[in-house]
Amino acid sequence: MIPWSPPGGGLLGGAWRKAQEGRRASPKTQEAIEKNRAKLEAYEGFCAQLGEQPAQVALAWLLANSVVTAPIIGPRTTQQLDETLRALDIPMPPETLERLDQIFPGPGGSAPQAYAW
Repeated sequence: MIPWSPPGGGLLGGAWRKAQEGRRASPKTQEAIEKNRAKLEAYEGFCAQLGEQPAQVALAWLLANSVVTAPIIGPRTTQQLDETLRALDIPMPPETLERLDQIFPGPGGSAPQAYAW
């Protein structure tokens, strides 16, 4: 599987804490943030506990999944690319993966419908 936009269109890139900046201030993104507020708060809090940025944790989480072959990323600057590469060094022990799965449980059901947001 090759995920497109691994940070969920910015939602897993720190959207809750940065909700008033740039593209995150759009009405569509604001609606998605409100719909997922509790999960985003828990996720961003957990990322802070890990000492990592949310976008990098999202990528590391995907890379820890054996079915993911190559997430498609879209850095706009060299700095964003450098920050994205940090995901390669974030450890994902079983307890971290379990906590992430608790915050964002899998879709259930059968593919492909279960994987469409």
